[in-house]
Amino acid sequence: MVAGWEWDDTLFEGAAAYYARGRLPYAPGLAATLAEALNLDGRGRLLDVGCGPGTLALTLAPLFSEVVGVDPDDGMIAEAERDAAGRGVAERTRWVRARAEDLPAGLGTFTVATFGQSFHWMDQDLVAATVKSMLRPGGALVHVSDLKPQAEEAEREAQAVDDLPYPAPPHEAVGDLVRSYLGPVRRAGRGVLPQGTPGGERVVLARAGFAGPQRLVVPGGQPLERSVDDVVAGVFSMSSSAPHLFGTRRDSFEADLRRLLREASASGRFSERTPSTEVFVWRVALLENAC
Repeated sequence: MVAGWEWDDTLFEGAAAYYARGRLPYAPGLAATLAEALNLDGRGRLLDVGCGPGTLALTLAPLFSEVVGVDPDDGMIAEAERDAAGRGVAERTRWVRARAEDLPAGLGTFTVATFGQSFHWMDQDLVAATVKSMLRPGGALVHVSDLKPQAEEAEREAQAVDDLPYPAPPHEAVGDLVRSYLGPVRRAGRGVLPQGTPGGERVVLARAGFAGPQRLVVPGGQPLERSVDDVVAGVFSMSSSAPHLFGTRRDSFEADLRRLLREASASGRFSERTPSTEVFVWRVALLENAC
């Protein structure tokens, strides 16, 4: 956990309804890449830890006989249940409101455990050890995130946006607006994160006894058209700008945000590209957890 900060249940309060619309999708080849890397054939069980509204779990659901998503936020669990029903997979998905630190929670054993940009919010050593004990021999822990481009790659991406039909969302100006309302230090639930969230997943997972990792990159770059409503949803989907943080000034903030976005694009449309997805696969030895 982050020194001087404690998790609380307001971290993503009010954000769930905006998440699916506001967040950029994973690269479209993610499910096929994992199916090949892990020899997934529609059998086995998936545990998605910090599942949010089911973004990753539902993407991978066709590859398993059962999917269990775990998240501490009521709103996220409700969104996941709704989306699972809409996709016709409710009968083989289960959504559990619990913190990762509450595992194993009687959920049994799994073939694969996934963390989709969620591991940094947890007591990493505790969760890594617990999840390892829940995986079958030969099982895998999969850490999924957007690929963070190096400076030269970022420059190429910026040039690529110039070829798209609409301007890119003014992310820097949006960040400045958020800070003008919430202050210069990143907010997170009832606390603040001056240094951001921790990294170091590799060290933690190696210390827990996982073997690996195998690194996979699923290429993105697909053009996306985004509306003002999409960009607003993206802002409210973030823990650092979740709706509750603005209190009585929420409506004023949204009005200023929409004004900023209209000034940035007269058409009210924006262009972005799907980020590439970076995957690290960590294995449990075949002889482990055999008892």
